[in-house]
Amino acid sequence: MTNRLCTCVLLTAVLLASTSLRAAEPAANLAEELKPICAALAKPQLAWTATIDIEIDGQPQRVAASFARFSTQSFDLKMKHADYAIELRRRDDVTALALPKHGVVYVGRGKVDGDDHLAPANIAQRLVSNGSLVSLYLPLAAQSDPDTLNLLLVGLLKVKYSADDKRWAINKSISFQVSAAKMTVDVQASSTKVHLHFVDKMPAELPADEWPGQRIEKLERNELERTLARGVRRACEVLAPSPVLTSPEQVGRKVENGELRWIDGQRVVLLKGTPEQVGKAHGQLLQVETQRCIDSVIYSFGTVQTIRTGRWFRQELEAAYKRLAPHIPDDHKRETVALAGALGMDSQLAQTINVFPELFHCSGFAVFGKATKDGKLYHGRVLDYMTTIGLQDSATTFVIAVDGKIPFVNVGYGGFIGSVSGMNAKAISLGEMGGRGEGKWDGAPMATLMRRALEECSTLDEVMTLWKNSPRTCEYYYVFADGKTNTAVGVAATPENIEFVLPGQAHPLLGEGIPDTVVLSAGDRLEKLRGRVKERYGQLDAEGGQWLMCRPVAMESNLHNVLFVPADGVLYVANANHEQPAAERPYVKLDLNQLLGEMKTASK
Repeated sequence: MTNRLCTCVLLTAVLLASTSLRAAEPAANLAEELKPICAALAKPQLAWTATIDIEIDGQPQRVAASFARFSTQSFDLKMKHADYAIELRRRDDVTALALPKHGVVYVGRGKVDGDDHLAPANIAQRLVSNGSLVSLYLPLAAQSDPDTLNLLLVGLLKVKYSADDKRWAINKSISFQVSAAKMTVDVQASSTKVHLHFVDKMPAELPADEWPGQRIEKLERNELERTLARGVRRACEVLAPSPVLTSPEQVGRKVENGELRWIDGQRVVLLKGTPEQVGKAHGQLLQVETQRCIDSVIYSFGTVQTIRTGRWFRQELEAAYKRLAPHIPDDHKRETVALAGALGMDSQLAQTINVFPELFHCSGFAVFGKATKDGKLYHGRVLDYMTTIGLQDSATTFVIAVDGKIPFVNVGYGGFIGSVSGMNAKAISLGEMGGRGEGKWDGAPMATLMRRALEECSTLDEVMTLWKNSPRTCEYYYVFADGKTNTAVGVAATPENIEFVLPGQAHPLLGEGIPDTVVLSAGDRLEKLRGRVKERYGQLDAEGGQWLMCRPVAMESNLHNVLFVPADGVLYVANANHEQPAAERPYVKLDLNQLLGEMKTASK
């Protein structure tokens, strides 16, 4: 929610800058209306208030905001919602983020370095990348020549005036109205409305480190400003993606021990060698995608979580990692360190972000024998998780052959070495579903156990033994399948207990058993999935397996869907984009055995 609001404010600011015109005909009337606002914007000191009306998950929400720029280094920003509130004060040597509803203020002191800072001067250029359509408006803000500006407005943006509603329209979804007398700008972008009022009287410039009645938490200033700057920048990319993200250049690459391919529009990475070689090749091939993934998780999602909970997200994640780290194999840590080295990234950050899948939630099933058309096992896995933070921009299917380990395919994301959906060369496939129990982190991370099973287990019994004998975290549900024996098992696991649900077995949470079937989900999605299995029982195949995962079994946040056919070494993968959940996207067929054969041939 906060990312959307920040982006609305940013879009409005960019729009104001882009329409701060001294324009010639035919935009003369607009120019006249904007003259006093342009004059206000040009002053060293500036103040405005705003109300933002936005729909979130179908519900109308209102946010009140205010901004005051005191100098090129200092400003105040306040945003208040019924459930959340933030106050940001920046001064030359201090930055403070206050969360009044939690009674805490994060304060950072000293100078800031790099480009990820919040100084008001040229901030739009730092907060907007070419991955966002907002970047198209920035050239307008830099124009001062009336003829050039008029050409851009009329020729590029096609700004038109409607006498009926007295509004200017950039396109069918974005319009605005300016009042010089009231010093207001009203912007409407789809269902979002923003009312801006420029005020004459500047508020008092209070010290950034004085917050009576609030608890002060010290934070490195670079960390504080970097989190907010990168979080907003990534939010702009996710909410208004440009063709850089929606139509990425599909160019293959090869490095030592690795190759990036594009197969029917999907990113596939082949990795082989020692853990260090695999990690290095991963980082070399997916540098940009991994950085986007980190920005989504640590900075964009992290900012929202901090505002929601009052706890600094990265500190929380690092605390979780310290408890999880003793249960992560040394070779996985070595691979992650090599990945970080290839990216020029702090290895601690790379290690920390790899425990983020501890928060995933999903659905899954396995059907075989009498339930399928050919008796073959089909294992479906639905990952419903946070398309809103843009993980789809780094979606990658990895084919990995680590020396001395079982080769496997992992449907994942740039920068993550663990697994949430995978199948190995021994016809073992796995998918997980998150439950409750967040914070119970004194065990092996779920994604670590999943990868260990892919690398180490040749039978279903070996997978089950691994889970029984390993310290576990939180509450998770799984479907494990074995294409060699044509069977599967459902799993309910907590740190204290583990339960295996056999095919056709009735369960209080899952309902009456369906022969030769394992079905795991929750609520209405579970009932829909069970109904679909019964509807086509005995006729299910690869196409039917994909149909089982259609909406509403998959949620709007459906990040990826996978249908494994482990007996054939084949999988079908669908990834979300910025417009559609994975269930509404085309599936791409990948042949693990073929890809492994090509990797082996290439290494000779």
